[in-house]
Amino acid sequence: MIEGNLNDMNLVGLVRDGVDAIVHLAGQPGVRLSWGSDFTAYTRDNIDATQRLLEAARDAPSLVRFLNASSSSIYGQAETFPTTERTLPQPFSPYGVTKLAGEHLGSLYKSNHGVPVSSFRFFTVYGPRQRPDMAFTRFLRAALAHRTLTIYGDGTQIRDYTYVGDIARALILALDYDGELPAVMNLAGGSSVSVNEVLASIESVTGRTLAIEYLSSVKGDVFRTGGDTTVAQTILGWEPITSLDEGIRLQYEWIRTVPHIA
Repeated sequence: MIEGNLNDMNLVGLVRDGVDAIVHLAGQPGVRLSWGSDFTAYTRDNIDATQRLLEAARDAPSLVRFLNASSSSIYGQAETFPTTERTLPQPFSPYGVTKLAGEHLGSLYKSNHGVPVSSFRFFTVYGPRQRPDMAFTRFLRAALAHRTLTIYGDGTQIRDYTYVGDIARALILALDYDGELPAVMNLAGGSSVSVNEVLASIESVTGRTLAIEYLSSVKGDVFRTGGDTTVAQTILGWEPITSLDEGIRLQYEWIRTVPHIA
């Protein structure tokens, strides 16, 4: 276990000998804070760090796989659903721009230097150990504490929620895959439900009535996401197996065991 910042570490020395796979999940997430002066954190952590890691990977002789975590945010306000990998990326937030830049860096390092990069476009990942600023954690914490929870928008916005265990399983399948992977692949849960439907599920799982305050929508927040996962199913034999209700239950059980966020 080596802890460090990709922008400061000696990455060449870290990956040069004996490293056959890199799973690049590091970065600065979130749409809301990616505007204004905070954008530099996103360029540093999503673009600069990715470039440094790719630069180190080009000198790793035993490397056979470089899996890069991208995001459904690269699609922006997609025109078709479920959205396929052939859809033209049109980010709707500065965050989405930096994730798309990371994909492009991966592609050019693959073309020019042979780094075996494949980017996975995650669709709204949730589950145990989810970041404290993300919706499901905030919702479940509010339910436990009998606090009013805030919703950005009117709750009709639709998301394709994907359980973290399904994401992890896809990455393991990709590591074990014998052959070249596509440049990009969607990983989506197939749920595509509204935020209001999620709140109803949380009430059912927790047995508690939620007090809800609706606020203005966040700039850069798209109305709908929904991913076509045919490529991942065809190449990896992967499909999401965790229902939204079951995933919320698992996240709720985890939050109940973590006193400092309960």
